[in-house]
Amino acid sequence: MAKYWASEMQFKVLDQCVQLFGGYGYMHDYPIARAWADARVQRIYGGTNEIMKELISRHL
Repeated sequence: MAKYWASEMQFKVLDQCVQLFGGYGYMHDYPIARAWADARVQRIYGGTNEIMKELISRHL
């Protein structure tokens, strides 16, 4: 549950940051673009968040 919540929050925050930076948020020369790409991958490591939702619902 913690992995699901943390990865979703990380992605939401970084998505807003990319919106704030505009076009610079997509250029990998800037740290925000690299952090956003890492956040996308975090949602896949250890099982996708869709799978995590299913496992959490079974546990509850």
